[in-house]
Amino acid sequence: MWQSFIQDAFFAALAATGFAAISRPPKRLYAYCAIIAAAGHSSRFLLLNNFGFHIAAASLIASFIVGLLAVAFCRKAHTPPEACLFPALLPMIPGIYAYKAFGAMALSVIYSGTERFDHYFSLLADNGLTCICILICMVIGGTIPIFMFKRISFQATR
Repeated sequence: MWQSFIQDAFFAALAATGFAAISRPPKRLYAYCAIIAAAGHSSRFLLLNNFGFHIAAASLIASFIVGLLAVAFCRKAHTPPEACLFPALLPMIPGIYAYKAFGAMALSVIYSGTERFDHYFSLLADNGLTCICILICMVIGGTIPIFMFKRISFQATR
């Protein structure tokens, strides 16, 4: 269990550092993005595996933690919290659900016959709605701390 937890945190930190490198923030932000992503992704991992949360609820709570950490570190880094928030949230994007939804959409178009179409269309609806719900929860959870601590968030760059 702990090995999986450490691996999850490490690979989330690695992915967040790569995503941060794409947007070219100041070099001092790479470590903050890695720490925030590791904390957020591993908290979602714990919520899913140890506490039995649904992935959308776990993503909401984890993205809220990411938002809190981004606001906390933004003052120290003298950057807006969004500079740490977005790269740290990107490893939590539900890519497998989107992939399965588009695959089911393609298969529902290819196969004729109501039985197969209904099966693949239900897979499309299930995976597509799960993907959309996770994304909405991530946006809400990540932005609430920025608005809750507006004074800290907007004074970070001064």
